[in-house]
Amino acid sequence: MRPLPAEVRSLPVAAQLESVVDALRRAGATVLEAPPGAGKSTGVPLALLGAEWLGREKVLMLEPRRLAARAIASRMASLLGEPVGRTVGYRTRLDTRVSRETRLEVVTEGVLTSMLQSDPALEGVGVVIFDEFHERSLNADLGLALTLDARANLRPGLRLLVMSATLEIAPVATLLGDVPVISSSGRAWPVETRYVPPPRGQGMGLERHVARVVLDALDGDPGDVLAFLPGAPEIRRVQRELERRALPPGVSVHPLFGDLPVAAQDAALAAAADGRRKVVLATSIAETSLTIEGVRIVVDSGLSRAARFDPVTGMSALATTRVSRAAADQRRGRAGRLAPGICYRLWSESSERSMATSVPAEILHADLASLALELAAWGVTDAASLRFLDFPPAAHLDQARSLLAQLGAIDAAGRITPHGRRMQGLGAHPRLSHMLLAADALGLGELACDLAAVLSERDLMRGPEARRDADIRSRAELLHRQGTPAQDAAVDTSSRARAVRTARRWRGELGLGAAARVDTSATGLLLAHAYPDRVGMRRPDGRYLLSGGRGAFFADVQSLSQAPFIVAAELDAGEREARIFLAAPVRREEIEQALGERILEEEVVRWDAAEQAVLARRERRLGALLLEERRLESPDAGLVHTAVLSGIRQLGLDALPWSRAASSLRERAEFLRRHLHAQDPDWPPCDDATLHSTLDQWLGPWLTGVTRRAHLARLDLHAALAARFDHVQRQEIERLAPTHVVAPSGSRIPVDYSDPEAPVAAVRLQEVFGLTETPRLAGGRVPLTLSLLSPGRRPVQVTRDLASFWSRGYAEVRKELKGRYPKHYWPEDPLTATPTNRVRPR
Repeated sequence: MRPLPAEVRSLPVAAQLESVVDALRRAGATVLEAPPGAGKSTGVPLALLGAEWLGREKVLMLEPRRLAARAIASRMASLLGEPVGRTVGYRTRLDTRVSRETRLEVVTEGVLTSMLQSDPALEGVGVVIFDEFHERSLNADLGLALTLDARANLRPGLRLLVMSATLEIAPVATLLGDVPVISSSGRAWPVETRYVPPPRGQGMGLERHVARVVLDALDGDPGDVLAFLPGAPEIRRVQRELERRALPPGVSVHPLFGDLPVAAQDAALAAAADGRRKVVLATSIAETSLTIEGVRIVVDSGLSRAARFDPVTGMSALATTRVSRAAADQRRGRAGRLAPGICYRLWSESSERSMATSVPAEILHADLASLALELAAWGVTDAASLRFLDFPPAAHLDQARSLLAQLGAIDAAGRITPHGRRMQGLGAHPRLSHMLLAADALGLGELACDLAAVLSERDLMRGPEARRDADIRSRAELLHRQGTPAQDAAVDTSSRARAVRTARRWRGELGLGAAARVDTSATGLLLAHAYPDRVGMRRPDGRYLLSGGRGAFFADVQSLSQAPFIVAAELDAGEREARIFLAAPVRREEIEQALGERILEEEVVRWDAAEQAVLARRERRLGALLLEERRLESPDAGLVHTAVLSGIRQLGLDALPWSRAASSLRERAEFLRRHLHAQDPDWPPCDDATLHSTLDQWLGPWLTGVTRRAHLARLDLHAALAARFDHVQRQEIERLAPTHVVAPSGSRIPVDYSDPEAPVAAVRLQEVFGLTETPRLAGGRVPLTLSLLSPGRRPVQVTRDLASFWSRGYAEVRKELKGRYPKHYWPEDPLTATPTNRVRPR
């Protein structure tokens, strides 16, 4: 190894540098576990530059964020006494500082994927370092999987180093092939932890509470302050709150998040001037990699923000969630990098036990459209063929591939198409890449570049103005407008500057000329190419139905909300309906132009539940949107038949005209099936489930001419049911389960079979005088239950054993009835008495 700068030799990780170099020489891959403050991000890459086995090849180090990549490259270059871009350089999506002399490149993770796709063997690269791998970003997981595949099949000699601060190391070492694990100590001063939850009952919001704790810390503790907040909006509000409360003299406030201009980021990272102090308000970007000079106080809100993808809706929602314990410890450690420090945690100590141990990998909850396109470009149709630490969820990946197929990026077998190859080469989200290529063919490339740039960045407008104006056309126009100070107050100037650079880059990719003010009238047309599932049609209540099936709405009053059709470019999934943040109007003819191949025209014959009738229409649909319908005068009879059956299934069997004869036949058939034909496959069941599931078989032939519920009244259900049985079976039903039995009086008494275990006949007591035994059904197997009635037809006894009743119960019943009905015939011996259906026998 060549001599290292003195500052590198003094880092805690220095003691392990030779071990890392040697492990890579022997094993070709290794894992370095080093806590924050060890100096791994600067010390290790510089040490590898001097490794003999590296020769003249390069060191490539991945960083999860642009800010960290630029800051670390600058730090290493300064340690070598050189400008960035000589020995040490960096590459990010919009900024590159490298030269022919560069041998150590710090790149963001997406850049590595692009390098691998253009040169899978990574010729000229000797070692790839994955720094801060514990953050488990989607691009890091993908980059590692592709690098491992390239190493296995193309470059066995390519060395690989994974560096992590908090990740459980064993699974990573196993993934790499049971490689050596090297551990380094860190340099950390003691940090005191103080828990400061918001006071109860005071209604103090997050921003006010953070500002109060920051001011108290400035008043009572030494050093600069680093406060962690979930996002840029909270950072701006805390900054305003601190300035409103009057900061102590000599204290300045610096925001720090990824979308800030470079100068503002540098100001946040630099040491405060002598005699001054600073407060840095940061997102989770400051948890690792970055060293912020002077910080000895950390104020942790305990919150972070990330996108969560829903594969069912195909949408992402920004979720503000509690940080994990691992992330909280990372944040706490920032206070002890340079001297003893203090960490204020804005939650109670008891609530800490409910915090998650670590954050799930991004690949488990992210939009996988870009990953799916990269896999297809790599030649992989089955993600399981690569080595992922966590495999992409099947539902997320299926949804991503479905979108790619809609965009024409992959074929039916999942292989990339020539169009998909061009999309992947642009490096934008697949939706935007497809739009850029479609627009270029239409001569609308300039507008598409502006729209893609706007959609790739944070919203260019901020504050109330952004909420009141969801029209993306106003953002596109901002790229070319020289605004007044009043107008610029509502504009995020740093986001606009990045969007201008992004649009310029894509113009270059498409071979377009310099930027000029463009006509935004075709915005809806172009967005329809990118978001075919988010074309919205206005409902009567002002909300929208999207072509993908979801509902959507504008949260604030918008001029756009009167448009018959829109395309929603940015929205939040929401629980029931999506909230639209950015959209554009689109004309019906533009929908036809952009998505004509997706619009289905078909004859639809269906049962309409509201009308309770068959509706026959010729419809033109884009997904869930009914664009046009016309009545069909002569619909196909088979389709009408199917629709009627569907309607009856929806209405249920009770909607059919059940006559007493039909119900009786059904009950009698079921009675015999229960007692005589339970194992007979030829005996047709008549239970609800079977009749419902076989409607087409037994009722279908009787539905000619039926098109609405009112027509059902003319059906002969008895005949339809009887047709299920052959002649022999019908005779058996009549013989063994008769509709009536003849009483000794001569009366025909109906039998109720509604309870197949105990059919009942209700008969006046006087009509069964002389009947010695209970009548039996089903060939003598089932006794008929007799409900014996008074002359007034009120039940006086229910029995299935008539002989027992005569001998044991009749005398008591006779006494009661004789007193109530004295004129009627009540003999002492019912077995020899004459049965009658009159007051007395004639």
